[in-house]
Amino acid sequence: MKLASRVVNLKPSATLTITAKAKALKARGVDVIGFGAGEPDFDTPQNIKNAAIESIKNGFTKYTVVGGIPELKEAVRYRLKEDHGLNYDADEIIVSCGAKHSLYNLTQALFDTGDEVIIPSPYWVTYPDQITLTGATPVILETNQQQEFKIDTDDLKKTINKNTRALILNYPSNPSGSTYSKDELEEITEIALENDLIIISDEIYEKILYNGLKHTPVASLSEEAKKSTILVNGVSKSYSMTGWRIGYTAGNKEVISAMSKLQGQSTSNPTSISQVAAVEALSGPQEEILKRVDQFEKRKNFIVEKLNSIRGFSCFDPPGAFYVFPNISGFIGKHTNGSKITGSVDFTEYLLENAKVAVVPGLAFGMDDHIRISYATSMDNIEEGMKRIEDAVKELN
Repeated sequence: MKLASRVVNLKPSATLTITAKAKALKARGVDVIGFGAGEPDFDTPQNIKNAAIESIKNGFTKYTVVGGIPELKEAVRYRLKEDHGLNYDADEIIVSCGAKHSLYNLTQALFDTGDEVIIPSPYWVTYPDQITLTGATPVILETNQQQEFKIDTDDLKKTINKNTRALILNYPSNPSGSTYSKDELEEITEIALENDLIIISDEIYEKILYNGLKHTPVASLSEEAKKSTILVNGVSKSYSMTGWRIGYTAGNKEVISAMSKLQGQSTSNPTSISQVAAVEALSGPQEEILKRVDQFEKRKNFIVEKLNSIRGFSCFDPPGAFYVFPNISGFIGKHTNGSKITGSVDFTEYLLENAKVAVVPGLAFGMDDHIRISYATSMDNIEEGMKRIEDAVKELN
């Protein structure tokens, strides 16, 4: 059966693929340590689960309005105002089935064939394919570890042309964990505004920051910046609600309306029960987040120090998210059992085969000389996984 051309070259998510491989090995009894998952290992807080249970008991199990129940839109408005001083009307907010769905609806609503969208690398694996599905062209703006995986403004200026419609910012970043200061964001935003670009600001990791850092949304920089920015967020990472599938978008009401029309003809409303749970997440107690971020930071500190002590690795110390993105250039060209490590895919397969450790190849994020390691797992797993990796790379020659 002939497939549509739009999906023939579409790549499966590398993060989901590696996680599936690890789970398949575990199901066969293999002791695999998984560093691939992009989700917190903590459970959803009990108050949030209780809210969902009550909604079921109360029979809140029917269709809702497509773009999210009023209570949830109000909770989103409250959180944005409380945390960042941002004011949005209800018709400037839409709730979707996860932040990934939010981004899909957004790109479909905004871009056409001939448009170009700038995506800094390393990038979240889904951005280029979502842009390609619209008929537009993803334009990769390279960064590197020396510049902390941040955009160089001179490079940004050179990348913009008459076809450029938008810039995607993801901070803190998946996969690098890098983020931007207010001053850095102001420089980037000034360039974007001068060139009439839309800024798609993916802030799903905003609450997972270390060393006392505070998140600054692009939309909070100025009224002009707010008008040109579409903010995407959700409850998955901060509240350990990945499976609940609730994301939201805030921005220009015409764009939000277009996204709602798309959603109405695809998924319709997000799950009613999940929406009630998200109301509690956003408007209820927030202290649990700080406790969990403290645990993430301890894990991060251990894993960065350990990786940098292993010959061949060079690891940037990330200020946010729950990933490290070490450089593996020191292993490229080395051999094992007659095979040669030529890039991140070979290295990832080597670790899975010989160390029984699952990581994600950097190629999926646009940087083949890196791998992504998620530390959203227990310290016991991290310590054992690092030991296995250290022993395995010693066998390379």
